[in-house]
Amino acid sequence: MNNPTSANHSGLSYRDAGVDIDAGDRLVENIKPFAKRTMRPEVLSGIGGFGGLVEISKKYREPVLVSGTDGVGTKLKLAFELNRHDTVGIDLVGMSVNDILVQGAEPLFFLDYFACGKLDVDAATEVIKGIAAGCEQSGCALIGGETAEMPGMYPVGEYDLAGFAVGVVEKANIITGNDICAGDVVIGLASNGAHSNGYSLVRKIIERSKPDLNAKFDGERTLADCIMAPTRIYVKPLLALMQSMTIKGMAHITGGGITENVPRVLPANVVADIDSHAWQMPKLFNWLQEQGNVAPQEMYRTFNCGIGMVVVVAKEHAAAAIAQLNAAGETATAIGVIRARIGDEHQTQVR
Repeated sequence: MNNPTSANHSGLSYRDAGVDIDAGDRLVENIKPFAKRTMRPEVLSGIGGFGGLVEISKKYREPVLVSGTDGVGTKLKLAFELNRHDTVGIDLVGMSVNDILVQGAEPLFFLDYFACGKLDVDAATEVIKGIAAGCEQSGCALIGGETAEMPGMYPVGEYDLAGFAVGVVEKANIITGNDICAGDVVIGLASNGAHSNGYSLVRKIIERSKPDLNAKFDGERTLADCIMAPTRIYVKPLLALMQSMTIKGMAHITGGGITENVPRVLPANVVADIDSHAWQMPKLFNWLQEQGNVAPQEMYRTFNCGIGMVVVVAKEHAAAAIAQLNAAGETATAIGVIRARIGDEHQTQVR
């Protein structure tokens, strides 16, 4: 190879262009112990290879793979402003594993994509520690990912995240919602807060009201604590519930809130009648509604309003389902019923 130097220019390196390979190597070494804790017997390879190898457990006769991908959205802008990077990784995992869970899938493995302009190894390590924590909560193996350092693409101190989850379900046990019928009970599982949805509106409300985010807000928790609380991961208790009884349908309450997500699992001939008085909306949502002068129905179609997952079961199974979920550490409540649809009315009515 020819010598790149000339009379007018000294030789350039990748570091001169803004990419620090050594920093990337340090990050990989930093995260290996956290990833190791997430391993499952099906994983045949560790962090650092070109691809992750995972076999399908022999316990499945007709295994079907279920995949999902998501990001954290504009909640990241608050993470940058507050310098809180330790929980957005949990959000990243939660958004994908909760999504594939609703079809009955057990999450198998997770991959992340972390992109920045200049790699801050300490901040990135905190983020990926959070990803590993989310994988542990969901029993999902963190088998790899991509760290992309792209000078000029992102403002200083900012990054973006994407996540990819793959799970497996027995073909005969896929949850479709097709058997949901009038008389079934709608169970709501409490959220940790806004999870990772509606944060463009959250940020607009903060911009307008200019609150002290570090002031005590809900008991000992600050407003920042409540706003940044990570997405609750429902995988383990709901997988256990699937072993106990038939779950007819589930809806992860993400972007679109309660009114737009529940219909995604309902047959065309029924409606979910939700009683908004069946649970107490957390203080954070009351504050957002008041400070943003947000109409009640806009709240229900933007935020989870305290219900992060909805489960539909037959009426005769409802009490047992609620008791099992509560015993597993969830806060589960009957929040509505399924009834026949009248004309072309919206399929989720929150009253």
